[in-house]
Amino acid sequence: MRRRTWIRSLTVLVAAVSATTPTLVATATAQDRRQPTAQPTAPAADRALPLERLYDNRAVSDDADPGAADFDGAGRSLSAQDLKAAGWAPGTRLDLDAAQLRWPDRAPGHPDNVRADGQRVRVGGRGDALSFLVAATSPHGAADAVRGKGTVRYRDGSRSAYTLTAGDWRGGPLATKAVALPHLNTRHGGQLDEKARLYAVTVPLERGRQVSSVTLPRDPGADADLHVFDIAVRPGSTGWTGSWSASTGGYTGTGQWRDQTLRLVVHTSAGGPRARIRLENTFAAEPVRIGHASIAVQKDGATAHRRPTPLTFDGGHAGTRIPAGARAVSDPVGFDVPSDTNLLVSIHLPDPVPAAPVHSKALQKSYLSEGGSGDRTGETGGGAFTRSLTMWPFLTGVDVRGGPGSVVALGDSITDGVRSTQGANRRWPDVLAGRLLAQSDVPRLGVLNHGISANRIVTDRYPGDGVSTDTAGVSAQHRLERDVLAQTNARTVVLFEGINDVRWGASAEEVIAGMKAIAARAKERGLRVVVATITPCEGYHDCTAQVDAKRTKVNAFVRENGGHFDAVLDFDKVVRDPSHPARMLPKYDSGDHLHPGDAGLRALGESIDLRLLTG
Repeated sequence: MRRRTWIRSLTVLVAAVSATTPTLVATATAQDRRQPTAQPTAPAADRALPLERLYDNRAVSDDADPGAADFDGAGRSLSAQDLKAAGWAPGTRLDLDAAQLRWPDRAPGHPDNVRADGQRVRVGGRGDALSFLVAATSPHGAADAVRGKGTVRYRDGSRSAYTLTAGDWRGGPLATKAVALPHLNTRHGGQLDEKARLYAVTVPLERGRQVSSVTLPRDPGADADLHVFDIAVRPGSTGWTGSWSASTGGYTGTGQWRDQTLRLVVHTSAGGPRARIRLENTFAAEPVRIGHASIAVQKDGATAHRRPTPLTFDGGHAGTRIPAGARAVSDPVGFDVPSDTNLLVSIHLPDPVPAAPVHSKALQKSYLSEGGSGDRTGETGGGAFTRSLTMWPFLTGVDVRGGPGSVVALGDSITDGVRSTQGANRRWPDVLAGRLLAQSDVPRLGVLNHGISANRIVTDRYPGDGVSTDTAGVSAQHRLERDVLAQTNARTVVLFEGINDVRWGASAEEVIAGMKAIAARAKERGLRVVVATITPCEGYHDCTAQVDAKRTKVNAFVRENGGHFDAVLDFDKVVRDPSHPARMLPKYDSGDHLHPGDAGLRALGESIDLRLLTG
């Protein structure tokens, strides 16, 4: 047994004994004294313990005392001041991809994480996934992820295996991080201007079973460690349906909003008797404070049909504070959401907001009050909203109570509706939503549009961190957790991407591998996977014969399927010119030869056999 492994085993044993031995508990820290005492119902080595009882590493130091922590074995640590600036103070609750996690409630320089080495952790609850707040440390800040296999135990005596994969805190991908911090503290004082990353990683659970404990992966070796800060079961969202949603594509400057109210216009798919909204601070470097929020049916422009209904957060509070990288979901409110209707979601931002996470191609006019005009969320009239927006900041979803669940359209600009008529809701997912509402042969699923203009499957356009004018998003693979797996009661995903990849350098084999990976991850979580062929684009400035050859190769793979997907939609066949398959039929072409216009998008939406969405 290696010395480090022996030391960890001793740490676990001491922690277990301290849970049942009064003399040891009496000498523990005040934080430890607040933990419940475990009952001696099983041998200590076999008993699950709360994660904080197993903490054996110090990740966080105060800038004034950087030597008090050593996260990676080389004297480097996270800055407590940087964490606080991001809204990640000790004990902060963090909604990360729909899992309720918590940053350890420990002062800088105190043990705050577990180096995974087979410890058994007490965890409870039912849900669709298990979420880990985690980061890896490896030699030289390696870009390669660190992996380990663990086990979930259920109350009924059954078990399931999982693989935990975490990015390195110094070299891991920014595209999938939960938060990035600007500095590293070092043992000998001073700071390095090098970003530190923390990740929220989920693994699947057996649905419907009550989790009782989690056995962490064994030490991965090679001087690498998996550090676990928190674990939580992500609850399912049964009983809710996603009615509207949009993906965050980037983090862009606002021109310094201050004490202003956003009035955002969104279009519903499914309706229901109660509502809640989702706000996300994705890609952000600092927290954002929401003063008030409301919801209403749009009458005209920024004017509501009747007085807006106030929304609350966190069990009745008028506002909330969203840490960097996290999200907030409003409390359910009695508000009758009509189907196929425009809503006004108003959000008061009391503090300066220099940058915001946005979906840039809203194709819908929204509104903004003047700086310093205060809270206008309760106003029926639109007179205070003198400025307009063509993007959706912060708002990522509207859910309704009841219904059968949601279908998620994961795509690029064609799914986003680029070149369709602004404000007319003529994107192909809008057409699909209308068809679902008008029939009774299959469940009337809500339709969530997660298209991002210029998005790719294989590579990131926006790197996933920092203020940028590029709002084309991280890759479909990197946003899959947030934009599909964590969506409200997602039942089916329709993947329609790849044209940007083959136009911008990816090989057909890389696109195919990306499609396979997305399908495998979605199926692992119990989603039905439907994939569409890539539509033609001859005539667009960079759609060369080589690009079309790659597109054709990808489409051949999709049509053959090979059991990777549950169903295939031949969108290529729907809009291509039969006499010239490399180009779109003129009647479907928006005019740029890449994006279908209103007629082409309607043809795509109408071509879908609705039975393929539910099996």
